[in-house]
Amino acid sequence: MMVLGFRKWAGDQPVPIPASPQRTGDAAAGYRYLTTGDYIKSGIPYDYFLLGFGRRSTNYLHRDSPNAVISQEYTAVKAPNGETVVAPNCLECHAQIFDGRLYVGLGNTFADFTDRKKLNPRGAAMAEMVLKKGDPGKYEAAAAFLTAMKTISGQLYTEVRGVNSADRLADLLVAHRDPQTLRWSADPVIDVSGKVVPTDVPPWWLLKKKHAMFYNGFGRGDFGRFLMASNLLTVRDSSEAREVDEHMGDVLSYIYSLKPPKYPYPIDKALAQRGGILFVEHCSKCHGHYGETSDYPNLMIPESLVGTDSLLYKSNYQSPQFIGWFNRSWFAQGDHPARLEPSDGYIAPPLDGIWITAPYLHNGSVPTLEALLDSRQRPVFWVRDFAQPQYDFVKVGWKYTLDTMGKAPTTVYNTTLPGYGNYGHRYGDVLSKPERKAVIEYLKTL
Repeated sequence: MMVLGFRKWAGDQPVPIPASPQRTGDAAAGYRYLTTGDYIKSGIPYDYFLLGFGRRSTNYLHRDSPNAVISQEYTAVKAPNGETVVAPNCLECHAQIFDGRLYVGLGNTFADFTDRKKLNPRGAAMAEMVLKKGDPGKYEAAAAFLTAMKTISGQLYTEVRGVNSADRLADLLVAHRDPQTLRWSADPVIDVSGKVVPTDVPPWWLLKKKHAMFYNGFGRGDFGRFLMASNLLTVRDSSEAREVDEHMGDVLSYIYSLKPPKYPYPIDKALAQRGGILFVEHCSKCHGHYGETSDYPNLMIPESLVGTDSLLYKSNYQSPQFIGWFNRSWFAQGDHPARLEPSDGYIAPPLDGIWITAPYLHNGSVPTLEALLDSRQRPVFWVRDFAQPQYDFVKVGWKYTLDTMGKAPTTVYNTTLPGYGNYGHRYGDVLSKPERKAVIEYLKTL
């Protein structure tokens, strides 16, 4: 197996990431496919889903029946045998309700990957047994989904609610797929012995500016191939993958059409102007310029410079077989190939709409912008209210309380855990308190 080597940089300097050609398409068609499409063709039989999850009264996506009574993170689709099933969709991670409104493209920081009831292999096994006995047709429609969930769901748990285990999900799914045919294998085709590495979900509207995907920037080439990766949950083979791939130009066009929401309250224009000057002096080299002279440098920053928790990029070292699988797989071939290029650092992201994207850093370990710009304010153990979340529009981020013991339930963010560290990115520490206030006011305008 050939594995692409990890890039090390002489002199520990930021390195620009080159652009790759991307597909274009119909943004409206892309939205329809994201919210009603059958890119996952197996799931829970419709009537069983309504029995277990109930009907939703709020139809945020304004979808027609049978999707009208289903939460936005699921889609009712026709399985190949004609049965209607409910499958998870991309909005499970890439949409969030904020202040009573659903924002498609905003990373979901309320997802609960600590939930042992929802992510339970025994539950999938029991559902399989019931359907096999009671309704062979529904079982046939649900089989691919239940097989995957039995195999992987018990290995997706995070230590803290609100972070995401998508990287681990990708590892586990490819471990049970032939790289060329994409057919499911009961026995793993590669060894994936790494652990769950927590990530915060970045907003989709940043993608139009980026030359590489993911926080560690190792997603290169065609972005559509990465966007369709959720199809690996139930895909039959590469012929089905090609059908899904045909929609990715539309999906990418929709994502590129997204704009960050505007800050909803008055902004002190004079203070923001002073903050903008400070931002250019201290932040723009990595994060770019905004406004009439907008630009974004697409820089990969070595971990030795940014100093943030390194477990995410180092997890590639733990599973080089995953890199090898991908780079010799169906995804790396054809007219729109993609590839993985691991390195020892993270992308300095664009900051459009940063006011609504708390918590901060790649693992969501810092609750507010104020704490991001002053590392001395970052709490070690902090708790936000997931039942009735409150946003702090002064410090800009989630209101939280401290938990000094760090032994509370999974709603407590414990920054002492591996992968959950809140250290690094201390560039704002050099600013005075009034300067930080001005920079925060400026960031509200982006």
